[in-house]
Amino acid sequence: MSTPGDAFERLVDIMARLRGPDGCPWDRVQTLSTLRPFLLEETYEALDALDRADPAALREELGDLVFEIVFLARISEETGAFSIADAIEDVAAKLIRRHPHVFGDDPSLRTPDEVRGKWEEMKAAENRMAGGEKTLLGGVPRTLPALLRAYEYASRASTVGFDWVRASDVLDKIDEEAREIREAVAARPPGLAADDQVEEEIGDLLFAVANLSRKLGVEPEAALRRANDKFFTRFSGMEATVNTKGERLQDKTLEELEALWENTKDG
Repeated sequence: MSTPGDAFERLVDIMARLRGPDGCPWDRVQTLSTLRPFLLEETYEALDALDRADPAALREELGDLVFEIVFLARISEETGAFSIADAIEDVAAKLIRRHPHVFGDDPSLRTPDEVRGKWEEMKAAENRMAGGEKTLLGGVPRTLPALLRAYEYASRASTVGFDWVRASDVLDKIDEEAREIREAVAARPPGLAADDQVEEEIGDLLFAVANLSRKLGVEPEAALRRANDKFFTRFSGMEATVNTKGERLQDKTLEELEALWENTKDG
């Protein structure tokens, strides 16, 4: 069996040949921008394999994800920006620098929360020294899915003590936000589309739910993906039941649809 280094070097060599003069016409015309959707797709496919607890699929998807990373680094090397070796050296140095309790002489960090707080503190200090973003939340990518971004904002704020004490406190906040949505909807003239006030209150509710997820140790994107999968399975079961009878969902009353839904849940 090859070592991880041997296998990685082989992949880097393959990528260089694909981008070479006698390489693949498709690979040769790709750019950093055109590869963006592929990187995103492979990331979500890896997440799906994780959610399904499928080791074989995860092995394949991680390989595909590493390939996309090598591809991006190869294009960057061709422009003289950096190489894949540079990127790996950077992250290795950062891991050592930000784990002084493992690689240094600071044994004071004993809990995951203490480690997370120290990590964010060191990251902010490094950004200040580099003349970059100086805020605690500034390092959270704005391109993250909104629910995950809310989770990350709240997680970082909690490292400086800006947090609810108990999960029950967040539940109270959720109740408060739900009441405010009811008030905003009640104040809206009938028949009109949702206005800015309703949108804002719904956003506040979702942000509070993301905080509850964090407080309970649940990653909200994973929880929502699971709920989506459950809804897909149950609704598809309803549809299959109706179709086998030669009928259509759109011809059913709401009461009939609810009965079908309950039957699918029971099944």
